[in-house]
Amino acid sequence: MRVLVSVDMEGVAGVVDPQDISPGNAEYERNRGYMTDEASAAVRGVLAHDPAAEVVVCDAHAQFRNLIPDRLEQGCTLLRGSPRRLAMMTGIERGVDAVCFVGYHGRAGTPDSVLAHTISGGVIANVRCDGRELGELGLNAALASFHGAVPVLATGDDTLAAEAASVVPGITTVMVKRAVANRAAEGLHPRESCRRIEAAAQAALAHPEVVHAPVFQGPVDLEVDVLRPSMTERALGIPGVERRAPLTLGFTAADFGAAYDLIEVFTVLAAAP
Repeated sequence: MRVLVSVDMEGVAGVVDPQDISPGNAEYERNRGYMTDEASAAVRGVLAHDPAAEVVVCDAHAQFRNLIPDRLEQGCTLLRGSPRRLAMMTGIERGVDAVCFVGYHGRAGTPDSVLAHTISGGVIANVRCDGRELGELGLNAALASFHGAVPVLATGDDTLAAEAASVVPGITTVMVKRAVANRAAEGLHPRESCRRIEAAAQAALAHPEVVHAPVFQGPVDLEVDVLRPSMTERALGIPGVERRAPLTLGFTAADFGAAYDLIEVFTVLAAAP
């Protein structure tokens, strides 16, 4: 069995503020340790289910250099650094059987959701595939399905757990904190969060057949809402991309994999100065 553990930071226990997840701040240094601990808990859970499993931990926050290698549980490999293709899901293309999403957050616009955004809060407002709005969890779960993997676990606040249950029926969720507002939450002790994540990862892998992840067959109509007009102008140089509204880019992708790649391109272009 090969398992990908994609680890974001906004959904980690104790994290509530942009300073908590931004390098250069004391809070970030502490929270990247908690992020690593939650990733380690997922790894232990996977190995408890299958001691022979190949586990790849994918650092999936910001510039992908947050996890602390020598604090990470042994028995896995660590994928870190950028730029890289498939971003939060790098490695999914290499024959993965199951995916665990750790430290994830709600999609853009989710009320009272801790640090909710989609891909990049400063440049992307919404992403729709065939008219269906998806956040990072939904997009990454759909990419897992596209590559034949089952998304079995999602951890974060209560709004992320609700989103996961809606977008990926049957997925196992762990709520490590209850959102009070966009920058406030009531959370578990970090050690308790890890205990629950470890147990959930092991249990989730036992019954992947109950999971129903989003699947997009054939061509995918992609729409991305950005935040400034200048962001759309750069993307219009890509053949096939059209402006469907002042702040909306549209494209018909050959399949979901191509749509996912283009979302990443839009994000890079939108973030350019």
